[in-house]
Amino acid sequence: MRPTATVLVYSDDASTREQVRLAAGRRPAADVPPVEFLECATLPAVLSALEEGGIDVCVLDGETAPAGGMGVCRQIKDEIFQCPPVLLLIGRPQDAWLATWSRAEAAVTHPVDPVALTDALAGLLRRRLSVGA
Repeated sequence: MRPTATVLVYSDDASTREQVRLAAGRRPAADVPPVEFLECATLPAVLSALEEGGIDVCVLDGETAPAGGMGVCRQIKDEIFQCPPVLLLIGRPQDAWLATWSRAEAAVTHPVDPVALTDALAGLLRRRLSVGA
């Protein structure tokens, strides 16, 4: 097992980024490595971090402005070679179709539910790390 996994968290709201960090904890599941968080508040920061590499999963806030997480997800799926899996934070369950449009691998609703977020994040980490990407 790798020593750590890197999770990029994108939101213009510092409290949302904190909610994700606190909900996921240091290790979302016993069978995945501990996580380190890279927080980004702007689209250029996200793109720069992804270009540098080393990101295992992205958590994108769909309610971020001006570049919302859904649009960012679709953009990085088109532009980043071997883009890491994406977990979208959506405003309401009815927005799940938009998460599908954006090509996100998983979605959970605001406010952050620790159980749902941890389950989704651990699942994406398992899939990403088992592929060896």
